[in-house]
Amino acid sequence: MKKILKFTAIIVGLIALVVIVTIMLTPWMDRWGATDAEIQATFPGDELVPEPASFHNRAITIQASPALIYPWLVQLGADKGGMYSYTALETMIACPQVNADVIHKGWQALKVGDPMRMCLEGSGPPPYLVALLVPNQAVVLGHKENDEWVDLWQLVIMPQPDGSSRLIQRTRTMMVGGIWNVIHPGVFIMERGMLLGIKDRAEMLAQGE
Repeated sequence: MKKILKFTAIIVGLIALVVIVTIMLTPWMDRWGATDAEIQATFPGDELVPEPASFHNRAITIQASPALIYPWLVQLGADKGGMYSYTALETMIACPQVNADVIHKGWQALKVGDPMRMCLEGSGPPPYLVALLVPNQAVVLGHKENDEWVDLWQLVIMPQPDGSSRLIQRTRTMMVGGIWNVIHPGVFIMERGMLLGIKDRAEMLAQGE
């Protein structure tokens, strides 16, 4: 009995530790790489979820022009170019996919209303829908409930004076609490991996020009 109680105490302690660490790291995760100006900026799609329950920004500098970054955003999706993140983790969460290292012309005809699947069809969460496209500037994806946007995923490219670009991933969502808090650290890991994956691919493309 004492062993069971000791084991239970250890498990409870580990869970409590994970919760505490997550709470402490959330402010850092929710603005990873983003500047104050980028967090305060208005981006395409903000108006679709004007008062989100949760709002975060993640950003990265890419040594490439917007024209060399945008095509990678357009072909996002498990049934197209992949999510450019960690293949091992994608497989672990039952979303195995191939992350493309080249731009496919057949995947570039994205339009508003098209689905963007995080996992292959028949598995994983419901696909995002394309809410807004601004060529060489923004791809905005989201989920709807009762014909209203409740979750928004904005990928915005900001050209810089030195020829580089800033890629900002902004989330505006009404989906909070419960399971959303539990998966929050995992979402951060995968989204950070995606930004790094896009950076690597766009910079390789730029170097090849």
